[in-house]
Amino acid sequence: MAMALFFSGAHAASATEIIRHEAKGVPVAYAVEVPPGRATVYLSGKLPARVAGDGRSASPLPYGDTRMQTISVLEQIRDQLQGLGMGMQDVVKLQVFLVGGKENNGNMDLDGFAAGYAQFFGSSAGQPNVPARSTFQVAALAHPGQRVEIEATAVRP
Repeated sequence: MAMALFFSGAHAASATEIIRHEAKGVPVAYAVEVPPGRATVYLSGKLPARVAGDGRSASPLPYGDTRMQTISVLEQIRDQLQGLGMGMQDVVKLQVFLVGGKENNGNMDLDGFAAGYAQFFGSSAGQPNVPARSTFQVAALAHPGQRVEIEATAVRP
């Protein structure tokens, strides 16, 4: 069993610990195992906070670029988790919705997202408990200037 865990990239753990199978080279888990009896918390999607302007412009400027929007959304998730007595280390899954804009020829800004994400997850962020993650390009969000929405699933310690 220990040898199988070693080769799979998982960390040996007791039956009550969460096991994260980390992907190589990126701060993402390709799988997360949650033991029985742990409470799962599903957070609704969060959108970026407005950083400038009145919000009526179709430009992403009122919400910042993708990196800034990612940071705004992950800060909201962090704050909501803290209000529930939890933290970013308890996140096991993220669903990320990115909108492509004129500033990226209609393509999502995955590099901008990754730069914001790296401030919260991975060794450079000092938070090694990386979640599993899906990232999708979608047509639009609530405001034409919003480029990022993220849903989170966490497990209570």
